Amino acid sequence: MTRKWLRWMPAVAVPAVIAAAALAGSLPASAGDPLPAKTPAEVLALVAQHTAPSLSGTLEQTSQIGLPELPQAGASSGSGAASVLELLSGPHTARVFLDGPSNVRVQVLDRLAERNAVRSGDQVWLYSSKDNTATHLTLPAGAGHSRDFGQYKHPDAGMHGVMPTPEELAERLLAAADATTEVAVLPEVNVAGRAAYNLVITPRTEGTLIGSVSIAVDGQSGLPLSVELKARGQEEPAFKLAFTSLTLEAPDASLFAFSPPPGATVKEIQVPAHGTGPLGKGHRPMHGTESGVVPDAVDPGAVPPDAVPPDAVEPGTIPPDAVRPDYRNPNGGLPRPTVTGTGWETVVEFPASPASAEAGAMVSGDPLLQQAAVAVPGGRLFSTAVVNVLFTDDGRVFAGSVPADRLLTAAAAR
Repeated sequence: MTRKWLRWMPAVAVPAVIAAAALAGSLPASAGDPLPAKTPAEVLALVAQHTAPSLSGTLEQTSQIGLPELPQAGASSGSGAASVLELLSGPHTARVFLDGPSNVRVQVLDRLAERNAVRSGDQVWLYSSKDNTATHLTLPAGAGHSRDFGQYKHPDAGMHGVMPTPEELAERLLAAADATTEVAVLPEVNVAGRAAYNLVITPRTEGTLIGSVSIAVDGQSGLPLSVELKARGQEEPAFKLAFTSLTLEAPDASLFAFSPPPGATVKEIQVPAHGTGPLGKGHRPMHGTESGVVPDAVDPGAVPPDAVPPDAVEPGTIPPDAVRPDYRNPNGGLPRPTVTGTGWETVVEFPASPASAEAGAMVSGDPLLQQAAVAVPGGRLFSTAVVNVLFTDDGRVFAGSVPADRLLTAAAAR
């Protein structure tokens, strides 16, 4: 786990809290024993000291955000927007295999097909059995370690909609937190047979559709085991991603040695070198922009010594500078988004482009998706319980976990 988690607590508390969390995490509880009580800062520290794990597990995703359930025939290489929307509708199952920071395999099991994303060192394969197509790329030297396949969205990769892990999803949601966010630890939960701390994050603003986020943190390893997202005013989760089975052991190495099946169509992608485009060294991935999620906004550096005075943080809140936006263009020449607002009230504007035109045409042309889209002055609004997306008539796209009138106001102001 990166040090970005450390920005969630006053700098003066970091050394002592991490030491306590590391000690507690090294003493496994017996089956049935309750976990030791921890404060929100201590649970966050437990996650912070967690390193890239070795594991094998099964993930279950459920979604009730107001989208019609789309056919799960497996994502093809044609439309990234289609596969992202398909992933956000209905239930999905995936198998996940990790062995350190640069060996990972995610198998999304669709009803009639399967999609695979495999990284072994600097080799990345993306495969869809629906049309027997594969994409291969070699990461440049110094590209860093990542288990988030969202960063491999090269314009020609043609593979989108790979399920994240709870760890990745937790990082993305925490990036939206600010000083108005309340943090609490509720009674422990059991996920995949493991006792976990129940970290609950609640926006204290009415300017967002998000009611709360619950993250189950493994009591021994600090690994996020599940993420539940509730819409404001709703009791049942609008979105949930959780392990249903989990083994914290290294998988067989053969799982990371991928070869395309006979007859597969293989596309080779040339990845730009350092600083010249997507995936170059220093690239900061645009996490899930096709589904309206804002860029990774957490500074990966260390906590500044004077970041937060020890007496300036109200208990149960996020320090004021816990999240520092840094919206650099990660897309190698594609239109740069404009970001307004902060924290949970962030609105992202994407200029008119072929990608935004594709997404808009899909929403207006698909009979199922039209159920979630309504005509509004100047465009069409694609509305769900936790995110709204406005497609304007002039080709722009506005997205955010905010009420629809915020998007309409932002579009009219530009």
